[in-house]
Amino acid sequence: MKYFVDEKSIVREIWKNTDAVLLIFAGSAAEFALNKAVDWLYFTGKIPTNPLERLFSTVEFAQKIVFSEEELALATIDKINQIHQGLEKSRGQTIPDWAYRDVLYMLIDYSIRSFELLERKLETSEKEEIFDVFSRLGIRMDLKELPTNYNDWLIDRTIHLENNLQKGEFTIHLFEQYKKHLGNSRYLILLEIQKILVPKMVYKMLFETSNFPTKTLLKLYKISKKLKVDHVVKVILLPKKYKESIINIGKYETL
Repeated sequence: MKYFVDEKSIVREIWKNTDAVLLIFAGSAAEFALNKAVDWLYFTGKIPTNPLERLFSTVEFAQKIVFSEEELALATIDKINQIHQGLEKSRGQTIPDWAYRDVLYMLIDYSIRSFELLERKLETSEKEEIFDVFSRLGIRMDLKELPTNYNDWLIDRTIHLENNLQKGEFTIHLFEQYKKHLGNSRYLILLEIQKILVPKMVYKMLFETSNFPTKTLLKLYKISKKLKVDHVVKVILLPKKYKESIINIGKYETL
């Protein structure tokens, strides 16, 4: 049986970890709010009006690719392409190729950052493996001008951060929606988590320096995992109506 992602891959280890997956999308939520192509989110209005629901549906797509047999994974990628093509047809415009690469680069970068924040430093070979998996995803999506190796990706990632970010009205509105759907206390925690996750360039554009003890709380959270009470923490951090969605993210944890 052939899988799109090898069963022993570090990518699987990362993407079956509920905490890591949530951090990946917490970081991406911050950065994409700054992306110059963020207006595409507002064409259908689905993400701005209910960002958490869209988060969980996106996670479902991503995990299906990571954990499915190759044929089903490729079919899932093709379905994502079809959805984007339908959106482009409806709007009468084409999503810029650099915008697709930006999202792909976020998946690579925040997979690395989230796992290292929660677990341990990754070996260079593991980072290269993460790059390789998502590069194959990008190739299947027919993305152009993709770097051919991890070192070239690091350079291109910096170029994208320098060229494709801006803080505007969409940025502000998206963060308002995050706050609306999370509530004040959860929103504060989200911001502090984002601060220790995102690249410096994103941090400078979005946040002010704070003395919130995020790293201390992170250590306490790791202790809660060892005591096997972290499920309680997850329920506290996200609204109750998303409890089932959180459980669904963790369905691959026993693989």
